[in-house]
Amino acid sequence: MTSPKADKVIDARDMEPPEPFVLTMEALDTLGSDQRLLLILTREPYPLYRALQNQGFSYLSEITLQGTVEILIWRTSAIKQ
Repeated sequence: MTSPKADKVIDARDMEPPEPFVLTMEALDTLGSDQRLLLILTREPYPLYRALQNQGFSYLSEITLQGTVEILIWRTSAIKQ
């Protein structure tokens, strides 16, 4: 990602499932409405994407030149104007 502003970072490249998912969901419970979480993984977390959408989060994922997956996550605004 092009230097995203992230308030929290989880580097889960050396973790085994389900630890990255669990840590991400715990971090999102404390994420403020204007905060962002950056999750770094070695592969696409497809089950996480569905959970994020179901719980009102938006995300942007990018595969880096090093082959890692970086996912920037934030709360979707409940009020749309």
